[in-house]
Amino acid sequence: MRTLIVSAAFLALASAFLLYGLNYDTRRIESSLHSLERSTEKAKSDIAILKAERAHLARPDRIEPLARAQGLVPAGPRQFAQSGDTDLFEDRDQVRPAAR
Repeated sequence: MRTLIVSAAFLALASAFLLYGLNYDTRRIESSLHSLERSTEKAKSDIAILKAERAHLARPDRIEPLARAQGLVPAGPRQFAQSGDTDLFEDRDQVRPAAR
Protein backbone atom coordinates (compact mmCIF):
# COMPACT_ATOMS: atom_id res chain seq x y z
CA MET A 1 0.00 0.00 0.00
CA ARG A 2 2.83 2.36 0.86
CA THR A 3 4.54 1.82 -2.51
CA LEU A 4 1.27 2.61 -4.24
CA ILE A 5 1.01 5.96 -2.45
CA VAL A 6 4.66 6.82 -3.17
CA SER A 7 4.35 5.87 -6.84
CA ALA A 8 1.11 7.88 -7.15
CA ALA A 9 2.80 10.92 -5.56
CA PHE A 10 5.78 10.52 -7.89
CA LEU A 11 3.45 10.23 -10.87
CA ALA A 12 1.59 13.36 -9.77
CA LEU A 13 4.85 15.35 -9.40
CA ALA A 14 6.16 14.11 -12.74
CA SER A 15 2.88 15.05 -14.41
CA ALA A 16 3.02 18.50 -12.82
CA PHE A 17 6.54 19.11 -14.13
CA LEU A 18 5.64 17.88 -17.60
CA LEU A 19 2.53 20.07 -17.72
CA TYR A 20 4.54 23.09 -16.53
CA GLY A 21 7.11 22.49 -19.27
CA LEU A 22 4.39 22.09 -21.86
CA ASN A 23 2.71 25.31 -20.70
CA TYR A 24 6.05 27.16 -20.83
CA ASP A 25 6.77 25.93 -24.36
CA THR A 26 3.26 26.85 -25.48
CA ARG A 27 3.66 30.41 -24.17
CA ARG A 28 7.07 30.74 -25.84
CA ILE A 29 5.70 29.55 -29.19
CA GLU A 30 2.69 31.83 -28.83
CA SER A 31 4.98 34.78 -28.15
CA SER A 32 7.06 34.06 -31.24
CA LEU A 33 3.86 33.68 -33.27
CA HIS A 34 2.65 37.11 -32.13
CA SER A 35 6.04 38.56 -33.02
CA LEU A 36 5.83 37.08 -36.52
CA GLU A 37 2.29 38.39 -36.95
CA ARG A 38 3.42 41.89 -35.94
CA SER A 39 6.33 41.80 -38.38
CA THR A 40 4.01 40.54 -41.14
CA GLU A 41 1.57 43.38 -40.52
CA LYS A 42 4.46 45.89 -40.53
CA ALA A 43 5.74 44.48 -43.83
CA LYS A 44 2.25 44.72 -45.36
CA SER A 45 1.97 48.30 -44.15
CA ASP A 46 5.40 49.14 -45.58
CA ILE A 47 4.43 47.59 -48.93
CA ALA A 48 1.24 49.65 -49.05
CA ILE A 49 3.20 52.83 -48.30
CA LEU A 50 5.78 52.02 -50.99
CA LYS A 51 3.05 51.35 -53.56
CA ALA A 52 1.45 54.69 -52.75
CA GLU A 53 4.81 56.47 -53.05
CA ARG A 54 5.52 54.76 -56.38
CA ALA A 55 2.10 55.75 -57.69
CA HIS A 56 2.73 59.33 -56.60
CA LEU A 57 6.17 59.45 -58.23
CA ALA A 58 4.99 57.81 -61.48
CA ARG A 59 2.27 60.37 -62.20
CA PRO A 60 2.53 61.56 -65.83
CA ASP A 61 1.96 65.20 -64.86
CA ARG A 62 5.03 64.95 -62.61
CA ILE A 63 7.25 63.01 -65.01
CA GLU A 64 6.54 65.06 -68.15
CA PRO A 65 8.21 68.32 -66.98
CA LEU A 66 11.20 66.37 -65.68
CA ALA A 67 11.56 64.52 -69.00
CA ARG A 68 11.31 67.76 -70.97
CA ALA A 69 13.98 69.33 -68.77
CA GLN A 70 16.29 66.40 -69.61
CA GLY A 71 15.55 66.71 -73.32
CA LEU A 72 13.77 63.37 -73.52
CA VAL A 73 11.09 62.72 -76.12
CA PRO A 74 8.66 59.81 -76.57
CA ALA A 75 10.06 56.81 -78.43
CA GLY A 76 9.21 56.72 -82.12
CA PRO A 77 8.07 53.66 -84.09
CA ARG A 78 11.52 53.26 -85.67
CA GLN A 79 13.09 52.80 -82.24
CA PHE A 80 11.24 49.56 -81.51
CA ALA A 81 12.50 46.14 -82.64
CA GLN A 82 10.67 42.85 -82.81
CA SER A 83 12.02 39.49 -81.72
CA GLY A 84 12.66 38.42 -85.34
CA ASP A 85 14.84 41.44 -86.16
CA THR A 86 18.20 39.73 -85.59
CA ASP A 87 19.97 41.63 -88.35
CA LEU A 88 20.11 44.62 -86.02
CA PHE A 89 22.53 42.74 -83.77
CA GLU A 90 24.84 41.10 -86.31
CA ASP A 91 27.57 43.71 -85.89
CA ARG A 92 27.69 43.59 -82.11
CA ASP A 93 30.98 41.63 -82.08
CA GLN A 94 32.59 44.28 -84.27
CA VAL A 95 32.23 47.19 -81.89
CA ARG A 96 34.64 50.00 -82.65
CA PRO A 97 36.39 51.69 -79.73
CA ALA A 98 35.27 55.21 -78.94
CA ALA A 99 37.34 58.02 -80.43
CA ARG A 100 39.61 59.78 -77.98
